[in-house]
This record gives sequence, structure tokens and C-alpha cells, in this order.
Amino acid sequence: MRVITFGTFDVFHVGHVNILERAKLQGVHLIVGVSSDNLNLEKKTRYPIYSEDDRQHIISSLRCVDEVFLEQSLELKAEYIKKYNADILVMGDDWQGKFDHLKDLCKVIYLPRTPSVSTTEIIEVVKTKRN
Repeated sequence: MRVITFGTFDVFHVGHVNILERAKLQGVHLIVGVSSDNLNLEKKTRYPIYSEDDRQHIISSLRCVDEVFLEQSLELKAEYIKKYNADILVMGDDWQGKFDHLKDLCKVIYLPRTPSVSTTEIIEVVKTKRN
């Protein structure tokens, strides 16, 4: 089974590792779409701390990840699923229900996020400590 998931993966942390490892357990081949810098700006109204090239490099270095590509648009999820022949889409449960419309293309699984870990919170803590 081929599993696909997506994320920004900026300021990489244990929550990212946890969801990627659990995504891999859903199948045998894990494909990860890393949000482009411009997509992150659209989603979160800020550019990532790390460049899209660096974030792709970090994700591709993980032993649980088999393939990495750059996600250009949230609206292209169905096209990415088809292109990579994914059998399963895995997303964090903060996206619960938002990708149910893709169930005709593949199985959709929402996994729980690691509690008390978020890139946004880490960035805010770093900003606070710098001031």
C-alpha cells in the first residue's frame, strides 16, 4: 500500500517524526508532499523559517520516508494522489473531515497530533526568549 501525506514540516520537531512514522505504518511506501514556501504563505500568512529545499532535504533524510515532492497547491491533492498512485491519504486530526471528499480516490485516515507540540508555538517561544 502506498501512503501519501502532506505538511509544511518547518522547524522540524518530534510531532513531525511521530506522524510520519505512524503514516508509514499504514502501508509500505510513504510519499510526503512538502508545502512550497508560497503555499505556506497562503496557508499561514508567513513564509517558513526553513526554505522549501531545506525542508524537503530534512524529510527525505528520514528512514520512514520513501519519496518527497513539493506541494504547490492545496487544491491539487486529488492530482497528487493520482500521480503517486496513493492508496491511503494520511493527515493530522486537525484536518478532520476536510479531505473526506477524496475517499473515492483512496482511503483517508486522520491521525492524532502529538499533544503540546506545534511549530507555531515553538516559533513564539523562540521569539519571546530573544526579546
